[in-house]
Amino acid sequence: MPNSYDAIVVGGGHNGLVASAYLARAGARTIVLEARHKTGGAAATDQPWPEAPEFKVTTLSYVMSLLPPTIARDLQLERHGYKVFPMGPYYQAWPDGSSLQLFADDARRNHEQISKFSKRDAEAMPRWDAWLAGLADVMAPLLMETPPKIGSLKWSDLLDQLKVAWRYRGVGVRRVGDITRLFTMSISDLLDDWFESEQVKASLAINGVIGTWAGPREPGTAYVMAHHSIGDIGDGHLGNWGFPEGGMGAVADACRRAAESFGATIRTEAPVERLLVANGRVRGAVLRDGEEVTAPLVVTAIHPKITFLRHIDRAELPGDFVQDIERWKSRSGVVKINLALAELPDFIATPGTTLGEHHTGSVEMSLSIDELERAFVDAREGRAAERPFSDGCIPTVFDRTLAPEGRHIMSLFTQWVPHEWSEEPHKDELEAYADRMIDLYNELAPNLKGAILHRQVIGPHEMEQEYGLIGGNIFHGELSIEQLFHMRPSPGYADYRSPIAGLYQASSATHGGGGVCGIPGHHAVREIMRDRKRAKRLLSK
Repeated sequence: MPNSYDAIVVGGGHNGLVASAYLARAGARTIVLEARHKTGGAAATDQPWPEAPEFKVTTLSYVMSLLPPTIARDLQLERHGYKVFPMGPYYQAWPDGSSLQLFADDARRNHEQISKFSKRDAEAMPRWDAWLAGLADVMAPLLMETPPKIGSLKWSDLLDQLKVAWRYRGVGVRRVGDITRLFTMSISDLLDDWFESEQVKASLAINGVIGTWAGPREPGTAYVMAHHSIGDIGDGHLGNWGFPEGGMGAVADACRRAAESFGATIRTEAPVERLLVANGRVRGAVLRDGEEVTAPLVVTAIHPKITFLRHIDRAELPGDFVQDIERWKSRSGVVKINLALAELPDFIATPGTTLGEHHTGSVEMSLSIDELERAFVDAREGRAAERPFSDGCIPTVFDRTLAPEGRHIMSLFTQWVPHEWSEEPHKDELEAYADRMIDLYNELAPNLKGAILHRQVIGPHEMEQEYGLIGGNIFHGELSIEQLFHMRPSPGYADYRSPIAGLYQASSATHGGGGVCGIPGHHAVREIMRDRKRAKRLLSK
């Protein structure tokens, strides 16, 4: 049958493409069904300005980290075009002409930089880095684990729980205490324990709230910081990030080429309307035009609210599971602003439009923790932040494929607007918000406004409608304590399986998700292979 496959992957974002590559590599006749006109999902490179097609932007996601070297090797991503430039330092300037640069791998320069604000903090920074590295030794391997069914009394589930506990038997009382603090504290309180300088704390706090519907004083934001600090881009530098050549779309393209090299079929403009389920088992998918594609195995790499509340009749699912998905928090408040620039920003604190080291990393807008908190309070109270913050970067300092010579792309990942803005476009308000964001940068680099040739503003509504990011949440669900590990996205179903036999989950709403890493796609297929082995053993008895 021409429309019959061994496996269907719903969603051609990077996790779906990774899953399809592993399935095809294992010999499964695999098809990917992607609703949009192109693969990649939020990892996309686009040309948003028809009048200036020479400019390309990395539309939503914008930097690489956390992708395990194992996945890159298994799928031969470098052979398929995957190349990453390590980012330079974090850079934050202030209106008084001061600035701070923080380096991923240069303790001496960090000491020099931080000493401008606090000798005590300069001495504390190596201890902070060592503390994070110690936590990463525990937490980074956990990203590669399948969460056990904690609380289950089944012998096989108890064994899985014991295996995880045994693996971490030597962690120690102090380290367990550190991890407990990390999961329960706010990033503001955690930084207060380590540092005294408001400038240092503001520069470090941004990783605790990025992509998150929570201000820096909310419990749990310390973990969000750690999530963004425990990976690397394959260069061995903890917490390092990088710009992929060709933008984030090039990462998805490399994953797609890998999948196709193993024999996977990729279909775009193939939106799934519903999944075929009979007697508790998945049978395939029905496209919006009525076409049926059948397979005994389906991997869903899209938001769980779409899969389980729209693509499947709720009567086919356990009531408590449906309730968990209905309650799944996927708020955001993120606005992505992409700028085409005639020249690099000329900062008062670090003058010049010629390329400087401060242009090569994160160009932040995080003046104080108080400002971060006020920005969140604004959005929580129903208005766009008066003074938003931004995790900015200029990928064209390394990647010249994105803009003509002498021109640049600046990417601003900003927060917050009310999360309810995912329900309506709010175009005028978004443009006013973007104006305020650019004005803040212009206070620090007065040439910026005049250098803008084109701009693109993408709010939560467009993220949801165009990319399937419910609520505009880039992680398919908040990284809050009650939505991590064995709870992601539902207790009892955090092992990449689902209540429907043959239906597996590989979206960013599963464990390891959050960031362009491919971990959910890899882990879902790993569990599929384990189930196949178990089934073969049972048949052979």
